[in-house]
Order: sequence, then C-alpha cells, then structure tokens
Amino acid sequence: MATVAEQLVQSLRQAGVRRIYGVVGDSLNPIVDAIRRTDGIEWVHVRHEETAAFAAAAEAQVSGRLAVCAGSCGPGNLHLINGLFDAHRSGAPVLAIASHIPSEEIGTGYFQETHPDRLFLECSHFSEMISQPTQVPRLLHIAMQTALGRGGVSVLTIPGDVSEQNAVGPTVVPVRLAAPSPAVPTSDTIAELARLLDDSERVVLFAGAGCRAAHDEVMQLAEALLAPVGHSLGGKEWIQYDNPYDVGMSGLLGYGACYDAMQAADRIVLLGTDFPYDKFLPQGRTIQIDIEPSRLGRHTPLDLAVHGDVGATIRAVLPLLRTRSDRSFLDRMLREHARKLEKVVDAYTTDIEHRTPIHPEYAAAVLDEVAADDAVFTVDTGMGNVWAARYLTPNGRRRVIGSFRHGSMANAMPHAIGAQSAAPGRQVVSISGDGGLAMLLGDLVTLSTYELPVKVVVFNNASLGMVKLEMLVDGYPDFGTDHPVVDFAAIASGCGIHAVRVDKPTDIRRALTAAFAYPGPALVDLRTDPNALSIPPKITAAQVRGFALAAGRTVLDGGVGKMLELARTNLRNVPRP
Repeated sequence: MATVAEQLVQSLRQAGVRRIYGVVGDSLNPIVDAIRRTDGIEWVHVRHEETAAFAAAAEAQVSGRLAVCAGSCGPGNLHLINGLFDAHRSGAPVLAIASHIPSEEIGTGYFQETHPDRLFLECSHFSEMISQPTQVPRLLHIAMQTALGRGGVSVLTIPGDVSEQNAVGPTVVPVRLAAPSPAVPTSDTIAELARLLDDSERVVLFAGAGCRAAHDEVMQLAEALLAPVGHSLGGKEWIQYDNPYDVGMSGLLGYGACYDAMQAADRIVLLGTDFPYDKFLPQGRTIQIDIEPSRLGRHTPLDLAVHGDVGATIRAVLPLLRTRSDRSFLDRMLREHARKLEKVVDAYTTDIEHRTPIHPEYAAAVLDEVAADDAVFTVDTGMGNVWAARYLTPNGRRRVIGSFRHGSMANAMPHAIGAQSAAPGRQVVSISGDGGLAMLLGDLVTLSTYELPVKVVVFNNASLGMVKLEMLVDGYPDFGTDHPVVDFAAIASGCGIHAVRVDKPTDIRRALTAAFAYPGPALVDLRTDPNALSIPPKITAAQVRGFALAAGRTVLDGGVGKMLELARTNLRNVPRP
C-alpha cells in the first residue's frame, strides 16, 4: 500500500509538476524518498532553502505552471520564507511543502519546533497542516488550485510521521486544475470608462505586468486616445517593444518623460499595475484597471475602479470611444522624452571603452547586444535593477525576472536555476551584484552539480552600491557598504564552473561571447567602477532627499541604452515645431 508521501508525490506528478527544489533532511526524508522512486519527477538539491523558493518562483513565471519547493522541519522550512514572499508578491504559483516535527510532539516545545501553518500565513493565499492521511487528496487539490487560480503561494505543512503512514484511497488522485478566465467588466462600467476617457483631452496610459497578454490592445488604446504610454519596471518587458507611444518609466528607477506626462495629463489610466510609489502618482484624475479587485485604489484615489482583465476591458471600450485628431500632447511628450534621453547619453559614451575600472553602464550595454533575442534575464535587486531598466532591450520574446515587488537581495542566481530548469534549451543570464551573489554563493555548486548552462554575469564593484547611495543622500557617511574585492571567477572555477575575470572594457564582448557559447554553466566576473554612483553636483542633497529621488539621480547620471534609439525612431513621424 502506498504511503502518504507516495500519494503526495504521485499526485503532484499527475498535476504536471516535474521537479521539487529543496534540501534533504529528517522529517522531509519520506517525501524525498518517494521522489526517488517516482518516474517523471526529480529532486533538485540546492544548498539553501531560500534558493529553492526563488528557483520555484522563477520556474513558475517562465513556465506558467505550478512549481514546488520543500523544506524540512524548523530551520529547514523557515529558510524558505524570503523566497516565498518574493514568489507571492510576484503572483507566481508556487506550492511549498513544509515538513514538521512528529505530530504527537506538536505543542511540547520539541526540538526544532515551529508552527509553519501559522508562520507562512502572511506570504501565502493558503496555509494548512495535514494531520491525518484522509486529508491529503482534498487539501493538496485546494492548495494547488489556490496557487494557480489566485497567483501566489500555497503551503502544506506535513509532520514527518504522517508522511510515513499508509495513504487512504487511491494512490493517484485525479487532478483537474482550472486556469482562471479573463474578467470582463459590466456594460455600465465600460460605458462609464468610455465617458471619462472621451471627456479627457490629455490621457496617459501607465502599464504594468498585468499587460502581459495585452500589448496589442494597449497599443490600440494609445492610438485611439493619442496617448503617451509609460510603464513600471514590471511592465517593461511586456509593453516597451514595438511601442511608438513610449515615454519611458516612472518610479524609483524612472527615466524619460513618463513622470512629466503623468503630471501634465488630465487623465491617467493605470493598466494592470499595482504601482506602490504614491509620490510618483498625481493622486487624482486616475482610472485603474486590474484583474485583482483588492489592488484598486490602494495607492491613489480613483475616479473609476475597473475590475477586469486589461485586454478584455480595452477590447470592450474601444468601439465606444470618439475619434481624435489632436496629437499635440502626445507629440510634445515624445519630444520631451527624446530630449531627456539625449541630455544624459553622453555620460556613458565618451571614451568609455578605454576607462578602467569598467563603467557598469558600458558593460550592461554590451551584455544587451551579445545576449540572445529570447534570453531570460534574472536580475539582482539594487544596481542590477538599474542595468535591467536601462539597458535590456525588450522584444516580446525576452524575459526579465527579478524581485521587483519584494526587493530581496540574492535573488538573481537562484531565479536563474529555476528559469533554466524550466527552459533547458533557452539562454538564461543572471545579472548578479557581488553582494547578492555572495549571499547565496553556495548554490554555484547547484549549477555545477546539475550542469545547468546558466551564465552568471557579476557586476563586481566590491560595494553595496545602492545602499551606499541611500546613506549619502540621507546625510550619513557610507559605512559597512564596502568590502575587499572577491575573485568570484576563482571561486566559480573551484566549483567546476567555466569562469573568467575581466578588468578591461575592451575584453567584455569577447568574454561574454565565449561564456554564452560555452555548453555548461559559466561566470564572467566584471570588475566595475564603485564610483559609478556619483551624484551630479548641480543637484543639492536637499532636492533629492530620500531613496526614491536618489535612485533617480543615479540613473540620470548614467545612460539609457537603446531607449534613445527607440525614442528617436518614434520622433520620425512627429511634426517639427
């Protein structure tokens, strides 16, 4: 007769799960052994459970399917929590299996006792404990359906002794998981949306990750309204390409004319974005469209809250909109966008190929050119986000995954493990900071063990650059941000990974090209300038008080990659004044 562990694993396999990430041990052993004996599902042995959760999050985002991670009792599953917060905030369908101490010992202060079913409540839609075998089929189904249906994390806590008990009922329980259907607003809501848009002369669309499947619809709406289109960092990969209405990005890493356009507009439409930085929003004149009703209006007052799928909502409202011919606002914002990008581009182009230490802006621009057209980029929080926002050119096939909502360090390489596992034939590039890579450094061994062909590109400036900048603009001397230079290439080589150290900018292209052509895992250690975060002297500290404006100052002193080229292209059809 099958055990609970076997029933659990075979049911996961039948639901389409192909791997489970985790670290083996004690109360988790029955489940790991069941995986060993089950065809079609594998155990991916990472070196830290936080990596397991990050990897599952990225697998779910790349594949669109449920991904699974696991941790043993006490410290084992506690290590999952940071990666699970990231997965949950990213809307990634992840199931976490938290094994537990012997059931008869729960509540006694037993060795390694925690209460996982309570601990994970804040970073999950569903968190329950299985206390007897009869619960397994139904709770497992609810957990999986909730993760997929609501987008986020479910947690099942299972005491080790329960995992060893005999299953009740059939070994494999038929799984019928349903994907959510697009939500369409009511006809009254669509009519009101059309009325507000028709009554507005200067409309700006601001797009987020919720526009993933609605690029064409957003472009059609922009054409109908003659509206500039801005985006959040999460919306960049879905909305910036093939976009003649692009005015850049707003937020902590914002650039171009997006912020100005939103301030000058008499109507802002938030499309599939839970944009959290209320100081960058006008706090009025706003319509928000989102598939998740709890997000509506939580960061800015709304004139109209529309619960609906972005694509379906736009398709419904387009036939009701009046025809427009006045392009003056759109053309003015496109000119302003190009002007702003022209103004800053010289900061990273003058003799940059011969300056040492390497300017990270130049390295990021070369990386964008060398990487594959369908590459998956995973980016570390901090300056990694800056380089992704400025230099990675979206085209509708590339993916950019990061801890954009949770803001965790150390996510890039663990995310790359999951992305590469989900897409073994696709190029996966981890844009790692030296601080982030060092935090979960042990999982270089995971890349080597499984021969995952991830390419780790380390921007190694021996500093926590973004933290240093935060301190400086708040009037604090930077302290605790710098450390001795680490030879990550040597460490990677010791782990059995092809690695090279690059000190000269003229060597970057050759090193990246060779690494990307290498059939296994590879690491390129770029020694970048720790002073690349210098603040332009013409802006006073008082004017940029706080992290948000500090980040804006930083990126405006750098470059903007190929976005200037895009802006110039969009200006070709704009009449000159």
